[in-house]
Amino acid sequence: MPERILVVEDEEKMARIVELELSHEGYEVTKCSDGLTGLQCAEQNDFDLILLDIMLPVLSGIEVLRRLRKSKSTPVILLTARDEVVDKVLGLDSGAEDYVTKPFSIEELLARIRAALRTSAARNAKTADENMGSDNVVLAVGELSLDIGKHAVFYAGENIELTPREFELLRCLLENKGMALTRDALLDKVWGYDYIGETNAVDVYVRFLRSKIDEKYGVKLISTVRGA
Repeated sequence: MPERILVVEDEEKMARIVELELSHEGYEVTKCSDGLTGLQCAEQNDFDLILLDIMLPVLSGIEVLRRLRKSKSTPVILLTARDEVVDKVLGLDSGAEDYVTKPFSIEELLARIRAALRTSAARNAKTADENMGSDNVVLAVGELSLDIGKHAVFYAGENIELTPREFELLRCLLENKGMALTRDALLDKVWGYDYIGETNAVDVYVRFLRSKIDEKYGVKLISTVRGA
């Protein structure tokens, strides 16, 4: 069965080109031209991946992503004409898997799609295996706990809302607590060995975790070992 991709893009020419290329690669493609329609389509159907433009009519891509993350963890790659760091950070913090800045080559887009789909499939398989083996695998340090089966994180009993990528990064750190992990090691374990984005993605997500855990609760659970 072909993998299903939703393309939410208001530039008709761009959407058509992407649709043709993805169809040629064997994907099943659905298109939407505004944010609200795209959100409704994403919520009512099961897609393997979503390509989501940031600058959309009715609802922006970031707002679509925020609302979608309340109910679904479908991998999302943002398409944006903006190259501002703040836009990239905002998109990633809202739960996007990756982003591609326009103009982009179709080869790069296809490579990022393949990488995101592989990472998602591996994550789902890992979660399924763990759920079969144990109903309640919990990783903890101090007052912080991560329940793998429930896919939930708590500090002193208070729930912490994390994006799927933040959850996987925190899980990796907890599974290796007491050890210094290099950026490359974290990229391999959390993003996948074939990740082709920027290595500073690790720094960005560590900053996200610190803001949601260390800074919020006045603790220092995540440390950086300079040079390592």
